[in-house]
Amino acid sequence: MRTKVGVVTVSDRASQGVYPDRSGPEAMAFVGERWPEAEILYRLVPDEEEAIQEAVLALLGEGCRLLLLTGGTGPAPRDRTPEAVLPLLDKVFPGFGEAMRLASLRETPTAILSRALAGSRGEALVLLLPGNPRAVRTCLEAVWEAVATALRLLGG
Repeated sequence: MRTKVGVVTVSDRASQGVYPDRSGPEAMAFVGERWPEAEILYRLVPDEEEAIQEAVLALLGEGCRLLLLTGGTGPAPRDRTPEAVLPLLDKVFPGFGEAMRLASLRETPTAILSRALAGSRGEALVLLLPGNPRAVRTCLEAVWEAVATALRLLGG
């Protein structure tokens, strides 16, 4: 059975069709390049805590071992992804967020505002990424080597 990876884009405007989602497809492209045998499941939700939590729980319920959420990690009032996801996590892995911010800071000084983070729920690893497509790739490249190890350790 192929490992399932969930990708959730958190964006009011993309979910309303104001513009196309670019960060979710970037995350899916990255996973497809690095892990071609993975089965990728996708959701697009508004910046609402309940919608975010429902998407996360649904994908976990479908057996996703890795969840990548893009968007909602900045300082704006509607950026609520960490607040939605943190109560669902068993553990937080601060090093992932630190590495993602450090890598992003090499490209933009505003990366310091990012609230990107990672944690686990059961055997699943959950990563919260910025909504900028370029930042999605930068952050995933910064932590990708640790993802396989984390999944192996979480699986017992």
